[in-house]
Amino acid sequence: MLHRTEGIVLRTTSFGEADLLVTYLTSDFGVVKSFAKSPRKIKSRFGSSLEPLVQSRISFWGKEDTSLPRLTQSDIIHSFQSIRDTLSYFLKVSEIIELTLHFIPEREANKEVYSLFLNALYNIENNFNKNLAIIHYKIKFLELTGYVPKLDACGRCGRKGYCFYVAHGTILCETCSAGMVSSARLSPGVVKLYKDLLTWDTTKINRIRPSKMLLSELSSIIDMHTHHILTKPLKSSEFILLLSE
Repeated sequence: MLHRTEGIVLRTTSFGEADLLVTYLTSDFGVVKSFAKSPRKIKSRFGSSLEPLVQSRISFWGKEDTSLPRLTQSDIIHSFQSIRDTLSYFLKVSEIIELTLHFIPEREANKEVYSLFLNALYNIENNFNKNLAIIHYKIKFLELTGYVPKLDACGRCGRKGYCFYVAHGTILCETCSAGMVSSARLSPGVVKLYKDLLTWDTTKINRIRPSKMLLSELSSIIDMHTHHILTKPLKSSEFILLLSE
């Protein structure tokens, strides 16, 4: 059966001497892995359409239950070349690629995640604050997948609180957290920033200019929460930390 959709290349893996396994985030089928015959040859019909982050109109062929359909067509819509050419940008995008692959099951359609990912790429390409774009994606993505932490109020009673408890995935007030040791304390500014990012879409977040300190504090909390859920840190996040040392 032939399927057509739009997709963004998340990852490619060499297969044999000239073939590739290509992992897409698609608008209609979620994460799809496909087999591309001979794209590494000079005269390949796929050209540069299988580079990471390239958005294309794709067609793939395979039975409904096949785990690895064959890619038959890939026509570039947008290449996002400038992101691949800028190491710091590409490394940050690698974080949300890895996050997406960890949480989204194969062949589970999620148009909202596809749109969110695509809009994040456009924001970064257009010289938007890349750290803000990345943290916004992480928060909205975790909300869409049901893993978002609760940072706006106590997760038990709803009262104000500023101490985050990673094992509970929430802020807890002093009463509800009696006898517990908190994982981190949030500033009021971070709590407000989190509420804004959780509520606003990608077209609105360019209205705010949070400080680097607030972004760093919120990013640490989200990464801590994600690390706890996955029981391991993202490899891309660890690599970025190594480069910054």
